[in-house]
Amino acid sequence: MANPSLDRETDTTAQERGWIPGRGFDKLLRSIMLSQILPLMEEFDNKRNPDHVYEERLQAAADYFIAEASKLPRATGCYPPCGFQISGNVYNCVTCLYDSCEYPLDCAMRDSTVGEYNSTEIRCDVHFPLPSSIEIVWRFAPQVRTQQVEQFGLVTVGDDQHFSIPSAQSRHQGTYQCEVFSYQRSIVRTYHHLTVIPQDTVAQSRLQGVFDMALFPGGRFPDQPGGLPPDQAPPTATGPQLVPAPSLLTACLFALSLLLFLSLG
Repeated sequence: MANPSLDRETDTTAQERGWIPGRGFDKLLRSIMLSQILPLMEEFDNKRNPDHVYEERLQAAADYFIAEASKLPRATGCYPPCGFQISGNVYNCVTCLYDSCEYPLDCAMRDSTVGEYNSTEIRCDVHFPLPSSIEIVWRFAPQVRTQQVEQFGLVTVGDDQHFSIPSAQSRHQGTYQCEVFSYQRSIVRTYHHLTVIPQDTVAQSRLQGVFDMALFPGGRFPDQPGGLPPDQAPPTATGPQLVPAPSLLTACLFALSLLLFLSLG
């Protein structure tokens, strides 16, 4: 009858101590195992022993292996929060298999904004080291903020982790997906939502700033709390000089006229 202490499914101690770092310790683990198994193979070669002898010796070898393996560092090499990370795989002595970091394949959405006709770049960056051999697939879902895979269309395939837009326009607004493959296996997907601000909106915002500044004495905003000390602050206008300069009044009128023109289409 088999010794229940050899049942790895019920050996709680083995399960608790069976987690050790994996790929960097393969050779060392193999060396520890062979140091226990090879002597038993030589000893039992062409010899017949009662079952309890085999069980006792094998149990002793298993206990020694677990004790030595548990002394190894336990850092997993996993980098949250997403991606199938090959370098972070952990060898499980109980199942004799590598367990992944168990993070989701999809990363959280990242948001960015660019003014119309300006250049921008989307980077497919992740928090963990990528394999040396990768293939990167860029996809695009126009005018939506989504992570639904079926809404994306293929844009380009290669090894470039940067997606450049030389002159952003309204048609570039939407969500960009970067999927990284290693040996035809998907290991991570990142999502980037890009908002393109129309040029007239940018112009109106700048003109509004000029208009607001022209309303203040001397053509400058009042000092904000926590600004420069009084002895370092530039001198302020006093007396009759509180009236805005003619050039600022001209700029103000021009800004008002342009704002009116833009608002009328």
